[in-house]
Amino acid sequence: MTRQEFDRSLKALVDAHERFLAAPNAVAKGSNGVYYRYARPVVTAQHAPISWRYDMCYDTNPFLLERIGVNAAFNAGAIEHEGKVLLFVRVEGADRKSFFAVAESPNGIDNFRFWDYPIVMPETDDPDTNVYDLRVTKHEDGWFYGLFCSERKDPAAPRGDLSSATAQGGIARTKDFKTWERLPDLKTASPQQRNVVLHPEFVQGKYAFYTRPQDGFIEAGSGGGIGWGLSASMDPAVIDNEIIIDDRAYHTIKEVKNGLGPAPIKTANGWLQLAHGVRNTAAGLRYVLYLFLTDLRNPYKAIARPAGYFIAPEGEERVGDVSNVVFSNGWVKRDNGDVLIYYASSDTRMHVASSSVDRLIDYVLHTPEDGMRSAASVQQRIQLIERNLRLAKKA
Repeated sequence: MTRQEFDRSLKALVDAHERFLAAPNAVAKGSNGVYYRYARPVVTAQHAPISWRYDMCYDTNPFLLERIGVNAAFNAGAIEHEGKVLLFVRVEGADRKSFFAVAESPNGIDNFRFWDYPIVMPETDDPDTNVYDLRVTKHEDGWFYGLFCSERKDPAAPRGDLSSATAQGGIARTKDFKTWERLPDLKTASPQQRNVVLHPEFVQGKYAFYTRPQDGFIEAGSGGGIGWGLSASMDPAVIDNEIIIDDRAYHTIKEVKNGLGPAPIKTANGWLQLAHGVRNTAAGLRYVLYLFLTDLRNPYKAIARPAGYFIAPEGEERVGDVSNVVFSNGWVKRDNGDVLIYYASSDTRMHVASSSVDRLIDYVLHTPEDGMRSAASVQQRIQLIERNLRLAKKA
């Protein structure tokens, strides 16, 4: 390739990327009234800047080859800051290593663009092999905290076992989202931790955490369920007493595993909680999202638990690196009461759905709880049918 051909090809590459980033998003057809999906994913591997993937110098890359590939962009934390929506995206390279990067949008629906550089996350004395699934919480102590999964090879694995790993709750904090201070990993009595979320307010004068204790890296074992615990400090964060506030249950959407998504949204009715549930199928694990409500004064007490899933993968969302999965660790409550729910599909891409606090609270408070038996489910549906038939006769 000559230099002129290189320059033309590079310009075409950059122009095409700009058109892709600037494409508008619109509400998808069809809705259950609880939320509205948007037609286009909001962040994908293709959103990664050209400068992250290509050596743009003719002398060192005369064929304009992609040097460092990006495989996926998913499982993003979210926050609204200075009028912009920031997604803290888990970007996975072609080398399988994940890192965090900030994608910014003026409206939270489209035109997401990554900042020039990924987040440089400091390491502890025991370096992480991989980091992922960053939850960002604005705490009343004045800091923005990022809690994430810190993965390392299991030191107790037999020789030749290259898949056994350990997961712990990594913690960092920042004031500007560019420079992060790494704190010690969360300490609990549980062998491993995933999906750790910081509550945005002090509880009983202490930092409050939602946890997901488990025995192993993948299997919950005797652990599992969404936990709760308090720590006197963030440096270090130590939970001495961990309780389960939302347990797994047989033949439900959360029989295998469950974990909290983002930090909860405070409403007049209670703390609105978004979580994921996992069940087994003949085709493998299926991840869905569900909602529940906890008490304002005692955030560890559930006061409403609608049955079933809130969002499940549909259409192309079911296809990806880990198929049949939706996962969320970020949502944004706007000043007008609107809620933007960011969720990943199949460990591959990010989507957004829109709702409002009023709609979500109505859904949580008036959707029946799981009757735990087929007969109970039938009775719930019959009650709804009879109510509608009575209304039809009056009309």
